[in-house]
Amino acid sequence: MSEKQHLYLVDGSAYIFRAYHRLPPLTDPQGTPVGAVYGYTTMLWKLAEDLDRADGPTHLAVILDKDSKSFRNDIYPAYKANRPEPPEDLRPQFPLIRDATRAFSLPCIEEQGLEADDLIASYARVAQAQGWDVTIVSSDKDLMQLVGERDGGKIDMLDTMKSQRIYIEEVEAKFGVAPELVGDVLALMGDSVDNIPGIFGVGPKTASKLIAEHGSLTAALDSADGMKTSKLKERLIEHRGDAEMSRVLVTLKEDCTLPQPLDEFKLDGVPSEPLAAFLEKHGFTSLLRRLGAGSGSPDRPNNLDREKAQTLGAQGDVEGNRQPPPEMPDIDRSSYATVSTRAELDTWIERAFAARTIAVDTETSSLDAIQADLVGVSLALGPNDACYIPLGHGGSDMFAERPEQIDRPEALAALKPLLESDAVLKVFQNAKYDLNILAKHDIAVAPIDDTMIVSFALDAGRSEQGIGGGHGMDELADRHLGHKCLTFKELCGTGKKAIPFGEVPLDKATQYAAEDADVTWRLHRLLKPRLAEEGGTKVYERVDRPLIPVVARMERRGIKVDRAQLARLSDEFAGETARLEGEIHTMAGREFAVGSPKQLGDVLFEELGHRGGRKGKSGQYSTDQAVLERLSGEGAPIAAKVLEWRQLAKLKSTYTDALQEAINPDTGRVHTSYSLVGAQTGRLSSTDPNLQNIPIRTAIGRQIREAFVPEAGHVLLAADYSQIELRLAAHMADVGALKEAFAAGEDIHNRTALEMFGSVDRETRARAKTINFAILYGISRWGLAGRLGVEPDEAQAMIDTYFQRFPGIQRYILETLEQVRGCGYSQTLFGRKTWFPRINSKNQAERQGSERAAINAPIQGTSADIIKRAMVRMDPALEEAGLGKVRMLLQVHDELVFEVPEGDVEAASPVIERVMAEAALPAVELSVPLGIDIGSGMSWDAAH
Repeated sequence: MSEKQHLYLVDGSAYIFRAYHRLPPLTDPQGTPVGAVYGYTTMLWKLAEDLDRADGPTHLAVILDKDSKSFRNDIYPAYKANRPEPPEDLRPQFPLIRDATRAFSLPCIEEQGLEADDLIASYARVAQAQGWDVTIVSSDKDLMQLVGERDGGKIDMLDTMKSQRIYIEEVEAKFGVAPELVGDVLALMGDSVDNIPGIFGVGPKTASKLIAEHGSLTAALDSADGMKTSKLKERLIEHRGDAEMSRVLVTLKEDCTLPQPLDEFKLDGVPSEPLAAFLEKHGFTSLLRRLGAGSGSPDRPNNLDREKAQTLGAQGDVEGNRQPPPEMPDIDRSSYATVSTRAELDTWIERAFAARTIAVDTETSSLDAIQADLVGVSLALGPNDACYIPLGHGGSDMFAERPEQIDRPEALAALKPLLESDAVLKVFQNAKYDLNILAKHDIAVAPIDDTMIVSFALDAGRSEQGIGGGHGMDELADRHLGHKCLTFKELCGTGKKAIPFGEVPLDKATQYAAEDADVTWRLHRLLKPRLAEEGGTKVYERVDRPLIPVVARMERRGIKVDRAQLARLSDEFAGETARLEGEIHTMAGREFAVGSPKQLGDVLFEELGHRGGRKGKSGQYSTDQAVLERLSGEGAPIAAKVLEWRQLAKLKSTYTDALQEAINPDTGRVHTSYSLVGAQTGRLSSTDPNLQNIPIRTAIGRQIREAFVPEAGHVLLAADYSQIELRLAAHMADVGALKEAFAAGEDIHNRTALEMFGSVDRETRARAKTINFAILYGISRWGLAGRLGVEPDEAQAMIDTYFQRFPGIQRYILETLEQVRGCGYSQTLFGRKTWFPRINSKNQAERQGSERAAINAPIQGTSADIIKRAMVRMDPALEEAGLGKVRMLLQVHDELVFEVPEGDVEAASPVIERVMAEAALPAVELSVPLGIDIGSGMSWDAAH
């Protein structure tokens, strides 16, 4: 028996507009606009490659719309009347897109008076009737009516934007009904894009519910007579004719005359000659080079496998697919209660247990969670159902009158069972802070949700302003609830007249604190369902949420620093900066403030006459690091001295001075604060103090790390992922040579030098190392030229050679940019999205900056996800091994730092190494090993 036939039908019309909007305007050598043509060609190419790697089709055709009119306009003249005319520069590209399809030697099907959907439906049904399987390459909701199995043939869909297969369960998840009833749902809800009226006021949720309950459109409409009087009843009766006519419009025509027989769709490979001629004619040189180099990679993992694709869960058009938010009343601060007696508190606690989900917030005396005192707790059980429990209000003067409030230990003892109950979900905004506050009172809060982290899992990169990159409460309330929260400044004032929160009158404190809990509850109700709808559940539940208590615990632990060592370094740096300042003054011929950009600019460009000075809007010369490095390279010794002076001055102020001030007087340790939303790729960032920017490779940086020391009887152990981003690039881009090198334990930079330059020495290895990392950040020829000190043409030749030796890297870059331009975000292997709203900007600098970031984001983000997963698993693994006294203290980029009893180093090292090496499993199985370097010593530096 012959193999089963599998027909792929590509909805080419959808590709065209995606391609047009994702690329900037381009013209070919003849001056014809070809931006959409180029995008369409790359998308079709990627599809062909992916299908070739999968259990690909036996037959394939691209289906296009012939024009904007069809038989539906005869039924309803206003059909698609809202759609604008195609842009002027897109119209001449339509015939070229047909040429592109034929250049791939693929059938290009279109028919006057029929839409592409009708042709797809007809071909799909004919093939299915013959027992063929059919895959429709589209995400069009109308085509979901066809999904299912009959006559021994299965029809499914492939959404290439999300690398996701769509079958019956996906349709049911989206519409709440089986595929054969999708048309009934569409008829009720209408479609503003196609100007299908439906029934006014009936949205997707109501439409799905009606059809699911009654089984058909007719039955749903008939049920209106028996309904209670309501707007819905009126609308179903009044607009029944619109719904019935809409049902005709959304019904696919499955019996079209087929322009070409199925047998002519048989795939026999893509001959290179017509494709090469097409690419050359239109100036698509990068694709032409790719064709010449060969782009096949048969052994590459298949991302189109249906089960694997489900784990991606990406959702490009968030606004178009999200259900309408739940209706909630406007925020009413007058509804909030102040809880001042034990009886009142007991009532709220009893109600909170019944509510099952509550929002919690703490008010404190300081932003430093380690040193802050608890002033009060607020709870919210629903919209406008919130209270504030004051615990530390009253003036700082011992004679000041204290308002009526429950004794703090008594109140916390009553709250502890609620906050620790497994039966009640506690929702916070920035939970890590509140967990640390409550932990000081022996309350281990669980289980938790965090609206800040939920927002980050959904929208990282979408908003680039505000607290936490746009994920702070005020920003979220404004964006999602249309509400302006009371601000701390409004209550407490600023400057010398500011008062602590504990002195705010209780009526005002209640409005502020209870509002925070109320807003948090509402945000959770609004944002949490989006995780499932938009594919964020996996990364939130498996990476981010379990990390919150882990990071909070690390912050509480802190790390010991040697104050005397820091003080000595501060004195040395002060003396060295003074010496450098004297040398700079001598070179300048006069004294001036070296730290003043204006004075330095005047000295460099006006008094000393160095060229290339540029003034900004403020009227002063730019003297940033790039300018000084350029001048130093051109032989200006004063610029090199200023760079040296700046580094020392920064290290002194940022670290040796600041770390001394940051030592907690109660613990004698430094407690950094980690932000889980500070870097849009998912990396943790460290502040107050920042421990992640201490120079690693300089002697001065090592001196600072020497000041980080263990407690007596312990050592510090550092475990560092070795070249994790290069390893991930080898896996994600499927670069065989790099994977082989990592598997064999080779020096990867030596291997790159050998591949690129044919020999390995100190110079070629250094260049290879620079190129290895620079390529992953989307570096330009000019950027690489600057780093290597060569001409741009030579740098470009190196980039070209790199891509020739490692073609998977170039393919990875092209495919990543294609995805991000199309849907607006990149994804890590664990499904974390990073949004790039400026990826299609007409501003070249903005666009190129987004492109560079987009290339690296999946790799850097996956690296961040892996180390986070290791952190979550670390303490349980150490406990299980009987090593509960080993404490994880710091996370710095790809490194974890532990404080280990001296006798436990030998036992702890393999446990830590195993947890880190296996952190990606079982969610992601990497094709390269993760290498971990471990060292220990009596300082952080000695542990390296």
